[in-house]
Amino acid sequence: MKDLPTSVLNSRLTLLSEEKCQAIYDAALSIIADIGMTVPHAVARELLVGAGATVEGQDLVRIPRELVAKARETVPAMIPVHDRGGELAMQLGGYNSFFGTGSDLMSIYDFETRERRPSVLADTARMAHLCDGLPNIDFIMSAAHPHDIEAYASYLECFRAMVSNTTKPMVMTAAGVEDLEVMWKIACEFRGGAEELRAKPYFIQYGEPVSPLQHAPEVLDKLLFCADWGIPLIYSPAPIAGATAPITHAGHIVQAVAESLFGVVIHQLRRPGSPLLTGMGPVKLDMNTVQALYNSAEYYTTYLGITEMAKWMDIPNWGYAGTSDSQCVDANAGVDIAELTLLSMQAGSNLNHDIGYLDFGLTGAGEAVVITDEVISMNRRALEGIEVNEETLGLETIAQVGQGGDFLGAKHTKRHVRSLQWRPTILNRSTQKNWEADGSPDLTEKAHRRLTDIMTNHKPEPLSAELSTN
Repeated sequence: MKDLPTSVLNSRLTLLSEEKCQAIYDAALSIIADIGMTVPHAVARELLVGAGATVEGQDLVRIPRELVAKARETVPAMIPVHDRGGELAMQLGGYNSFFGTGSDLMSIYDFETRERRPSVLADTARMAHLCDGLPNIDFIMSAAHPHDIEAYASYLECFRAMVSNTTKPMVMTAAGVEDLEVMWKIACEFRGGAEELRAKPYFIQYGEPVSPLQHAPEVLDKLLFCADWGIPLIYSPAPIAGATAPITHAGHIVQAVAESLFGVVIHQLRRPGSPLLTGMGPVKLDMNTVQALYNSAEYYTTYLGITEMAKWMDIPNWGYAGTSDSQCVDANAGVDIAELTLLSMQAGSNLNHDIGYLDFGLTGAGEAVVITDEVISMNRRALEGIEVNEETLGLETIAQVGQGGDFLGAKHTKRHVRSLQWRPTILNRSTQKNWEADGSPDLTEKAHRRLTDIMTNHKPEPLSAELSTN
């Protein structure tokens, strides 16, 4: 089994004091207990009422604070996720950071023509293939909404395309519980049974309450199904600051914490100990353009805040990386990608998605995924910490070299040179002469070359004949 990436605690970036975290949490409890949320789902309401919640009118539910505390005690602080073959691929929790693509993009830059066009089903397969060949992409999502097939079939067809082109774990979206049940049954076949899949989850289900303060019936159907069968569930609202949530950072975070925790209570009442990730889409509304921004400074601030709240509550979290509001893969995109990805790693965000997103989450580009893979690799090295011991302090070799010598031929240098020098795959370290001889490529061009090489020469592990025919 490969070594899983972990994070070093002394590299943390924090914005909130203990007092601020407590104030945000207390305000979220006030929303849950005093203001309440709509739950238009009879089974979920019965669970809540049976545990002590109250209902006003048809479906306005208020949950006592003690139920939230109880749910926090049972929700797991660490979620192991395995690949298609059953090998451990991610440990979600603590300050471990993992990265993957996003879902359901309406447009994509074609891998071959490099022109922007509507997404098709083959793009989901191609993106899975690409990610399978990128060592720092840990999980995948569909990355495309296929316009070439009927909408009712899109989720299951994307699932088929993904499992056929990568062994990496997946995060799935589904129209309803019917699609989710089919995905679960197929995953049970991979594992050899439902309990084997519960012990070694293969995919994660994405769920989202409706801001402000609503939980849709189809979302709760999937939440209950995931709780029943141990499918890790993301329950992450996406309130838009200034539109469907308060415009202030604190108010934005408070509402998101409340909406997510409300779902946590239902989930844990159904089956205590089932795995769940909290989170928030910290989208900011640009009041000049009425455009929902992914990569604003305010987005970053709120994102760091909600991530810190997840750490404070000790619940694994859903996060972001590798996105840009640029319309193409340019220097603007490079700045956005590097900024958000590094912030996610410094904050210890656990499951970070949407790599490759451009154009406010409307368009994807494989080159952006390749660039983000490089950024992750570089920062995993930069943030791994400094080992201090007798060997790394190097006093013996310093004494041997002495005054005026050099360390090029020292045995100490030879022992450590390979492990201590990170080498890029696409970032430029060429001399001017060699760069010009190579055609003077910029980063986008080098990313496209690597993309093409992976698509041509990397062969994802195929499904067994038995599984591919089921």
